[in-house]
Amino acid sequence: MKNMPIGDIKPKEDKDEVQTIDQPSSSMAPQDGSEPDKSLPNEDVHVPQEQIDEQAQDVGTPVQAPQVAPQRRSQLTSGHPKELIIGSPTRGVTTRSRNTAAFVQAYFFVSSIEPSTIDQALSDPDWVNAMHEELNNFTRNEVWTLEARPKGARVIGTKWVFRNKNKARLVGKGYSQVEGIDFGETLAPVARLEAIRFLLAYASHHDMKLYQIDVKSAFLNGYINELVYVEQPPSFEDPNHPNHVYRLSKALYGLKQAPRAWYERLRDFLIEKGFTIGRVDTTLFIKKTDNDLFVCQVYVDDIIFGSTNEEYCTEFGKMMAKEFEISMIGELTFFLGFQIKQLREGTFIYQEKYTRDLLKRFKMDDCKPIETPMATNIKLDPDESGIKMDQTLYRSMIGSLLYLFSSRPDIIVCLCARFQADPKESYLTAVKRILRYLKHTLTIGLWYSKGASFELLCYTDSDFAGCRVERKSTSGGCYLLGRSLISWSSKKQNCVSLSTAEAEYIAVGSSCAQHLYMKQTLKDYGVELTRIPLLCDNESVVKLTNNPVQHSRTKHIDIRHHFIRDHVAKGDILLRNVGTKEQLADIFTKPLDESNFCRLLGELNVLDARTIM
Repeated sequence: MKNMPIGDIKPKEDKDEVQTIDQPSSSMAPQDGSEPDKSLPNEDVHVPQEQIDEQAQDVGTPVQAPQVAPQRRSQLTSGHPKELIIGSPTRGVTTRSRNTAAFVQAYFFVSSIEPSTIDQALSDPDWVNAMHEELNNFTRNEVWTLEARPKGARVIGTKWVFRNKNKARLVGKGYSQVEGIDFGETLAPVARLEAIRFLLAYASHHDMKLYQIDVKSAFLNGYINELVYVEQPPSFEDPNHPNHVYRLSKALYGLKQAPRAWYERLRDFLIEKGFTIGRVDTTLFIKKTDNDLFVCQVYVDDIIFGSTNEEYCTEFGKMMAKEFEISMIGELTFFLGFQIKQLREGTFIYQEKYTRDLLKRFKMDDCKPIETPMATNIKLDPDESGIKMDQTLYRSMIGSLLYLFSSRPDIIVCLCARFQADPKESYLTAVKRILRYLKHTLTIGLWYSKGASFELLCYTDSDFAGCRVERKSTSGGCYLLGRSLISWSSKKQNCVSLSTAEAEYIAVGSSCAQHLYMKQTLKDYGVELTRIPLLCDNESVVKLTNNPVQHSRTKHIDIRHHFIRDHVAKGDILLRNVGTKEQLADIFTKPLDESNFCRLLGELNVLDARTIM
């Protein structure tokens, strides 16, 4: 089967002779034995004028040929008289080929049930075609070479993985690889979600339109340095050399070094074309030409790019198409679950589709909405006598909410995430309240407006001993580029604080590290900032950073929290006091009442899509 010719499955286009839906051909019938989709429109059966005249004579009434509307549908029954069938009854009823072809194309792209074994896939010509297409990718990319099986060499097995839309993937059994023999370094940089938001905010401020490219079979482009042999694909062995193995020259899906090999191939290619790598974010590639800037962010095989000059975007697309097999997706609208709207006034990021799917998955799509994610009087105590809940369900809900937290800073999941080891009914009730709040705010997201100021600003805050289990405090922080919220955090501190000043001081130290990261990232974009404001609502912390005196309440603080003093002295950070009502990070440390909660959301530019689009 290795040399079997492949080609696109196309419907038979014959203006005179095309089979109908009620008597499908073998290429159109579902392979799992189910009935064809009867929701698709059928064309009316064409009856010639001569036969209509004969029927009119039988009833004695003159009948004219009906003027059938294009959208009218005829219902064919199994009891249709044979004498009215034109031609051979075994041929099927004649219809227009135009709509039948559309039906076949639609049916081809409707995914059938995923095969669980190779035998099931081989019984379906669509899956066979998909497997041949996958092997053709190997040939085009020169991934491997068939060689005699070497004595004593390790040979890694292969298997077929089948996914929807008739996509078959041949993967290597990477779990059998041995470190030091089959692979070395495996770490591959992946863009952080806040780096994606950073690029979106920067592009919106500079009126740059972002585009997206997806590289097909990306891992098959990466060169590997190790000597790796793999078995021939199951059911596609060479009939002349069934015991031969393939020697890999490029990476194969499933191998541990495949992601890194692809990243190194793409990195070397972009550097050769004049790009520079970000000093902090190694998935960021930048190219400056005169006064124009081209920015490229890489997330595995998805590439986001934009430029102040639209011509550079076109040139980049052509350059990538010459080197790799790509599919130009065009303007960035959907990325990693984010729905992105690039409008004239700014950019809006939200996850409405993901939120609806989340509510449906946990059977909360019909729940009663509520205005806030948490009650102000909520206290999640160590509920020793509480009813135990399903741990898998609770962890699944928390994991889904944590991913949604990447675009919804208004949901405070940190508090509920602390009880995943032993979830109780009271904790599950708190999680369900968050889901009820999501039902009320399906279309909320982040708004990055154009024309706003472009300065980095940070707010940091902390509660005191908010965790009733370990009596630890919670640090909260938010980082804005102008009015665009780039990064935020809500995290329980690692140690028990003995005073409010110590808890705030630890939170400021954590924010300082994030501040320096964002400052360096801005330098990669060509923006130099000094004395970046860091706003805290505790005067003791401000004085402590400027006057390193060992007071009785602070002399016990760990030395690792004092590094903020050095950066204040260097001028990297300007620590200032801010009023409690103006502290935007307050929303990340504790539950708030509805009025304060909505006020802070407005200050953070967390808006409803219906007010923008």
